[in-house]
Amino acid sequence: MMEQSDDIIIKVRDLVTRFGTHTVHDGLDLDVRRGEIIGVVGGSGTGKSVLLRAIVGLLKPDAGRIEVFGKSVRDTSEQEYRQLRRRWGVMFQDGALFSSLSVRQNVEAPMREQLQLDAPLRETLAGIKVRMVGLPEDAMAKYPSELSGGMRKRAGFARAIALDPEIVFLDEPTAGLDPIGAADFDILIKQLQAALGLTVFFVTHDLDSLHAICDRVAVLADRKVLAVGTMQDMLQVDHPWVHEYFHGPRARAAGVAARQTGES
Repeated sequence: MMEQSDDIIIKVRDLVTRFGTHTVHDGLDLDVRRGEIIGVVGGSGTGKSVLLRAIVGLLKPDAGRIEVFGKSVRDTSEQEYRQLRRRWGVMFQDGALFSSLSVRQNVEAPMREQLQLDAPLRETLAGIKVRMVGLPEDAMAKYPSELSGGMRKRAGFARAIALDPEIVFLDEPTAGLDPIGAADFDILIKQLQAALGLTVFFVTHDLDSLHAICDRVAVLADRKVLAVGTMQDMLQVDHPWVHEYFHGPRARAAGVAARQTGES
């Protein structure tokens, strides 16, 4: 069944990305549906984070077209790009917070850049976002160096949703967390996605996260999106890396999913 065009919120076509003589993407295509959580996986060097940065306009590809909300990210004016950028939020690895700013100031930073708000209102809104990601009130005044890794990630997530975006891009949000912390962060992503109606573009290597919260998975291999589908679909893909990833010794979540499907 063909997708209705209104359901596609991100469209990538024929993307080519090179660094010098090294080609990372060569004719990559991907559609992201409105309201879904899509996990992007692939081996080292397949360009998962590069793809994210290209979509949000932080990296200029060598060829291809990227549309978000039906508008080209590459071929747009600065004003149009700023309007587009207000509709998404990005959380980079480890939160990527400004070390010289407190949590409150970090969360306020997109508001200062994009919105005309007075200081008391910015502080109130920042407090709401901090509480939404499960941080205590006293975290507002702390600096990134005073936070645990998990708290930094939550603060980065609070900043990513500061402008009430429609899309959130998450780059390895559970990397470096212990299994309990990673599972808690997965729950947070799912809860906020449901509560805020977010579309989530989720770069990860964590199979447990893919199984727990992702509606679909996109696998990057051979410089393209090799396969897109559910976790169950991934178990049927006949490609050496994909088979090893989803069937290998660390593929506990995939194994559980397969067993549960077989029992149902």
